[in-house]
Amino acid sequence: MTMTPEQATWFAGTFDRLVQNVGQAVLGKQEVIRLTLMALIAEGHILLEDAPGTGKTSLAKALAATVQGTHQRIQFTPDLLPSDVTGVTIYDQKTGAFEFHRGPIFASIVLADEINRASPKTQSALLEVMEESRITVDGVVHEVGRPFLVIATQNPIEQAGTYRLPEAQLDRFLIKTSIGYPDIASVEQILAGSAVRNPSATLSAAITTQAVADMADLASTVHVDSAVLRYAAQLAEETRNAPEVRLGVSVRGSMAIIRAAKVWAAAQGRPFVLPDDIKDLAAPVWLHRFVLDPEAEFSGTTAPQVLSRILADVAAPQSRQPVA
Repeated sequence: MTMTPEQATWFAGTFDRLVQNVGQAVLGKQEVIRLTLMALIAEGHILLEDAPGTGKTSLAKALAATVQGTHQRIQFTPDLLPSDVTGVTIYDQKTGAFEFHRGPIFASIVLADEINRASPKTQSALLEVMEESRITVDGVVHEVGRPFLVIATQNPIEQAGTYRLPEAQLDRFLIKTSIGYPDIASVEQILAGSAVRNPSATLSAAITTQAVADMADLASTVHVDSAVLRYAAQLAEETRNAPEVRLGVSVRGSMAIIRAAKVWAAAQGRPFVLPDDIKDLAAPVWLHRFVLDPEAEFSGTTAPQVLSRILADVAAPQSRQPVA
């Protein structure tokens, strides 16, 4: 089954309504909000890297308030244990049985604050749940449910007491983006309402978790032409062949951009993906998966420069609307 134009119109209208709701608490950041909602519906996860005070936590709270589900905040610290995230099995003397006590990861939206402050051992506890939406504790599998979104934050400036995220962990994030500081007009609005410490608390839920899951299922029916699939595969291949890149886009990364492009297209009222969707999403979906060659990095080459060259060199297929 392929998404119909009528379904695409409904999807775009609902998506815009969610953007507007979150935008009441996060001013002047429409594009970041759209990317965040795209990741939620594409059933991916987000890494927000930005300086303190730019609204990373506010964005996560506003999204949690918009979705009528559960949300948890985990403050990552060096002494945080994997069981503090996933949960632990405890023996109940009254019943004579072991009982699993769920950790904070069992929520619709999880804010992993300052994720790079936790040890690699604790970070690895997120690998399974971010990929498969389930946790295995003592050989027993526990599903976290749908939707499930991890919004992780890290500060690129302060590096003392932090651990670098391994490539396997970075590859689990659908997108990496930054919020940045708002423009002057938005700052003026923020200052005018500064008496409200938590603007997200004033938001009303605009969608249920079941509706989000339904939107995810609907987005998966967006049509992707074979030429667009080949284009995405060629771009990913070029990232692996680029002499400046030691580690390029994996197969998981290629699948990620198709999932993201389907939601991106539907959010614009289209039941089909265009090559431009791949181009628009290449940076947030792929750049954090690059590992540059040390010599290229030392010479001043950056991942955005390499990606821009690849996008310019690989010819995009001619856009055409699929025949209904």
